[in-house]
Amino acid sequence: MQRMKNFHHFVPIIFHLFLYFLLSKTIAATDTLTQFQSLSENQTLVSKNGDFELGFFTLDNSTNINYYLGIWYKNIPVRTIVWVANRENPATNHNFVVLLINNTANSTILLTQKNKNTVLWSVSISRKPKNPILQLLDSGNLVLRDENDENEEKNYLWQSFDYPGDTLLPGMKVGKDLRTGFDWRVTAWKNENDPSPGTLNWVMDVTNWPEPMQRIGTMKQYNSGPWNGVQYSAKPTNKPSPAFEFIYFADENQVYYMFKLVNNSVKARMMLNQTTNKIMQLVWTQGVWKMYGSMPRDFCDEYGACGPNGKCDMAESPNDCECLRGYRPKSPKEWIGLNYEGGCLRDKPLNCESDGFIKYVKMKVPDTENCWYLNQSMNSVECRDKCLRNCSCMAYANSDIRGEGNGCALWFGDLNDLRVQPNAGQDLYVRVPASELENAAIMDSFIEEQEGHLELPLFDLSSLAKATGNFSINNKVGEGGFGPVYKGLLKNGQEIAVKRLCRGSVQGLKEFKNEIALIVKLQHRNLVKLHGCCIHNEEKMLVYEYLPNKSLDLFIFDQTRRKLLDWSKCFHMIFGIAKGLLYLHRDSRLRIIHRDLKASNVLLDSEMNPKISDFGMARILGGDQIAATTRRVVGTYGYMAPEYAIDGNFSVKSDVFSFGILLLEILSGKKNKGNHWENESTDLIGYAWDLWTEERPLEIVDDILKESCNLSEILRCIQISLLCLEQHPYDRPDMSSVIMMFGSEIPLPKPKQPALVVGEYAYQYDSANELSIEVLESR
Repeated sequence: MQRMKNFHHFVPIIFHLFLYFLLSKTIAATDTLTQFQSLSENQTLVSKNGDFELGFFTLDNSTNINYYLGIWYKNIPVRTIVWVANRENPATNHNFVVLLINNTANSTILLTQKNKNTVLWSVSISRKPKNPILQLLDSGNLVLRDENDENEEKNYLWQSFDYPGDTLLPGMKVGKDLRTGFDWRVTAWKNENDPSPGTLNWVMDVTNWPEPMQRIGTMKQYNSGPWNGVQYSAKPTNKPSPAFEFIYFADENQVYYMFKLVNNSVKARMMLNQTTNKIMQLVWTQGVWKMYGSMPRDFCDEYGACGPNGKCDMAESPNDCECLRGYRPKSPKEWIGLNYEGGCLRDKPLNCESDGFIKYVKMKVPDTENCWYLNQSMNSVECRDKCLRNCSCMAYANSDIRGEGNGCALWFGDLNDLRVQPNAGQDLYVRVPASELENAAIMDSFIEEQEGHLELPLFDLSSLAKATGNFSINNKVGEGGFGPVYKGLLKNGQEIAVKRLCRGSVQGLKEFKNEIALIVKLQHRNLVKLHGCCIHNEEKMLVYEYLPNKSLDLFIFDQTRRKLLDWSKCFHMIFGIAKGLLYLHRDSRLRIIHRDLKASNVLLDSEMNPKISDFGMARILGGDQIAATTRRVVGTYGYMAPEYAIDGNFSVKSDVFSFGILLLEILSGKKNKGNHWENESTDLIGYAWDLWTEERPLEIVDDILKESCNLSEILRCIQISLLCLEQHPYDRPDMSSVIMMFGSEIPLPKPKQPALVVGEYAYQYDSANELSIEVLESR
């Protein structure tokens, strides 16, 4: 019994003698450690190509001196650690740390701190090799294998590539072994001085359509999207990377993601950074690690940035989030405040028998957690039918976009983590009620019509609501015949004016599209600039440059504001309007008849420069055409030329007539239609003609202008206005002649009696201030 006690007393000593024996047989410079060797301080393994080195290290900035076993790039001056063995269990004394292979039972790699009889890190394997060796490969992979086995991955008893730290090297996997449930996952260091696992991790979500997922703890942070046959759905471009080649593999045994190098002479890695919560693509160049890319890249990359059923688009200024068609913000107030967490809810109920699909292009597909992944041989038509027959199916897409696309993926429930990928992405088809299909067709047809011709931003409704304070009455700056106009502020600080057409407005989609198609092609300092448009359900809006002084009518017909206008300012505005009309009639690429020129359609910038607006009624004359006829006469009371009002004939001369009325209104400060005259049955035109024939023309001029005017100039303007108002179109000057008359002192023709429309015809008006003409009887 005593002998037995003495034997147990000497066991620790025998173990230490065994370690001493091993330490006495330390290795020379090599890439391999055998079972009869050990690795201790100041000794390393170096891969055959000299790229990687295994050894002991400390973190220079660490306040506590901890020792780790790790792998780093050998020939990079700033030590870059790519793998740590004992990341959670550092040694505290480097003199007693040793790495060895224990082959007494099932082979085990041991990292021990012998002065404490402590195992800091170990690896057990399932079978015992005859001659185990630990080898650092040229890839940076540390492997345990049998010396007699070929150097192939399938024969490795253990490898460090199966246990990544914060770094993914070329050939390392992020994925899952479907037979054993083993995860290949990347986990960030807690901080730069502590390699123990942080909360940021990168794994493969093994859904029906697997996708790499970045998480903070258990919370999803960034979704790479599923593999669509070409790339991961979230990749921002279809162009191949000059440095990284991304690979996806899936079969019944395993599914994983990895990358390889396009050029093997380049050093590159991917790394999780706990401080920035990003995964970074890094390339060694010019003596530093340069970031080639990082994820998440922007707000839209953040998982679920726009909440359920909301899509994110960084190109949508001022707002990045928009509800899918058929949906509305769950909390409009929160949405306007840029809090999109609640996402979007169905605006109208679905009807399984009549539903259809709206196509979204260049999309990152939704999170595949609620996805069915179906037969790869199924084509798009079959996939659509499959989704349509299942009333719970909310969206579908091709799972493989190579060629014309095949394979089928169906989504159920909320659609999460959607974003637009302008230079990549794929088609996604979202289920909507039949009523939405008509609205979508309107918008899609408009986009197709303009594609290749216009570069016009399309604003979403939520972004314009945010810019205008949800169309607050406090931001309302005007009210036209077609609806209100609101002042708005984009998030980049740019001021805009939003013309929101009333749902029952006489101006329909045709006029709306016409205004866009026309004005976007026109560039002149005296024409208002169009920034974009919005069509959403029944909403139609135009987004213009904001002109702080609003419209001309607010000045010339207001007794207080009119005092701010002297003759020089008025003549400046008159001349600017004339130049804008001349551009429309002659100098633009098109010959455009405005058909609705009036004081409220002339806007004023901060320097009182006039800009003609509202082109919904405008028409283009083609080729050598100088006039046209329409059965649908539209315009504004008091400004229409008689040939247009009566017979529907319009030309550049009908715009000249409207200019003549506008000129008289500026001079007099009075509206053409109103009981302002001695004879209440006489309008402004008739009153001006009476004064002209009685040789008292200056009496029509507002007293404020008389104080500052040049009488000869203002008299000339009265005469020009009467020439523009003559009964027959061919007697009126064109706008080039009008401008010449303003700028010269040559004698002007004597005007003939102007058209006195009201004295001959009756008019019928609707509530939108639009004019429909019926010839009743001569009086």
